[in-house]
Amino acid sequence: MEAAELAVGTLDPDCACMVELFPEELLLETDAVLDVFEAELPTLAGGDDARIFAAVERVVLALNAVNEAHDECAFETDEREQLCAYIDEALTEQGVDVAALTARRGLGRHELTDRWRDW
Repeated sequence: MEAAELAVGTLDPDCACMVELFPEELLLETDAVLDVFEAELPTLAGGDDARIFAAVERVVLALNAVNEAHDECAFETDEREQLCAYIDEALTEQGVDVAALTARRGLGRHELTDRWRDW
């Protein structure tokens, strides 16, 4: 919305913080990473822990790469929490018991991404 308003001149560039915080390139790269993860999700239903953790590792490492490409500041605290919650919820929707999955590795539910996450 902000980008469109800037393009037509109805928004003062000094008031356009969202475009600066979340440039289109960042959004497209993040969406592409999540699209790959989403495509893999149906194959994980009923899968073993190693396959599920491997999928989590892949999506987190890909998000790390996006973050690195944007000077290590692509994702602020709120976005980090949202991405972690998204990964958890996406797995849960596929029938993965995330609490049990992480407990089998001696982790708390909210530590699912911690091993690989740099953002």
